[in-house]
Amino acid sequence: MENLQLKSLVTEDGYLELLLETAEVPEPGDDEVVVEMHASPINPSDMGMLFAFADMTTAEAVGASDSPIIRAKIPEAMHPYVAPRVGKALACGNEGAGVVVSAGSSEEAQALIGKTVAILGGAMYAKYRTLQAGQCLVMPEGTTPKEGASCFVNPLTVLGMVETMRMEGHSAIVHTAAASNLGQMLQKLCINEGVDLVNIVRKSEHAELLAGLGAKYVCNSLDDDFMAQLTDAIAATGATIGFDAIGGGNMGGQILTAMEAAAVRDSATAGRYGSTVHKQVYIYGSLDRSPTTFDRSFGMSWGMGGWLMPNFLQKVGPEAAQKLRERVAMEIKTTFASQYTQEASLQGALTVEAVSVYSKQATGEKYLITPNR
Repeated sequence: MENLQLKSLVTEDGYLELLLETAEVPEPGDDEVVVEMHASPINPSDMGMLFAFADMTTAEAVGASDSPIIRAKIPEAMHPYVAPRVGKALACGNEGAGVVVSAGSSEEAQALIGKTVAILGGAMYAKYRTLQAGQCLVMPEGTTPKEGASCFVNPLTVLGMVETMRMEGHSAIVHTAAASNLGQMLQKLCINEGVDLVNIVRKSEHAELLAGLGAKYVCNSLDDDFMAQLTDAIAATGATIGFDAIGGGNMGGQILTAMEAAAVRDSATAGRYGSTVHKQVYIYGSLDRSPTTFDRSFGMSWGMGGWLMPNFLQKVGPEAAQKLRERVAMEIKTTFASQYTQEASLQGALTVEAVSVYSKQATGEKYLITPNR
């Protein structure tokens, strides 16, 4: 079998190139399987490796029709950050799903032949992926690879958020970019778990989408009374932990300010240095790459830091992490179902038109790569 794989290359003259490479698929080792990849999403967490800080408005097609290449200029200020990548073609794609077509001699590997499996581990934008049998999550009977393609990044992130809330003694959550696929999953999970969720969006249609899923608290950050909306919602829910997908700008600070304003409505919690209630915001995404700014108008009992799903899984340990994965598999058509706005083959993903869409990271728009289409 011949593999075809999408890779990202930073050139010596300061350009990004997205290209396809071919290679022979090696025979699997004793405990390995070969998965024919049918579906792999483009998540925000894939963007850094894919685009290497390039200005995708400069993208142009420079390859032949049967061997497409997308080339875009990397701003000079970003060259020091991508210097370690110069000359290295990196395989992209964090997760995906497909069918096991070949397996090594071990009993575990042989049992997977013909099974639809979801996998995590990089290099998923490819026709075939070889990996350890133990890395495969078998999908329930009747689940398609498209349904299982987003089985790890978003579902495990939302499960991790709710578990982090509980582990740190909070009872309700604030979430930004809340109409995304991940945000919709989080809303459904919070309803199932009886957890109040304050959603922050930027468009009225996103608010309507979440309301249709049963959301009780949705605040539009572009409304003139946004801070009043947010403070009221936090006061009603008692939310003292937030997860921010935006990263840059002042949103994290606004959440902490609203939490403080809600807390000091009860004068018993206020002191010389503000509320004694601890308020925590975790940045887990970088939709806005500008500096994170805030004016510390939220007392002295607060925290702002980073949060990543892999770090959370490492913290809870392999046994707990496996239980979470199994829950995702069982609810992949309900709580953790993903919606895709566009699909493209490997070649179809390497057009200027396609790149102009999936490089925007627009909330509510999710691209699916279908390598064997």
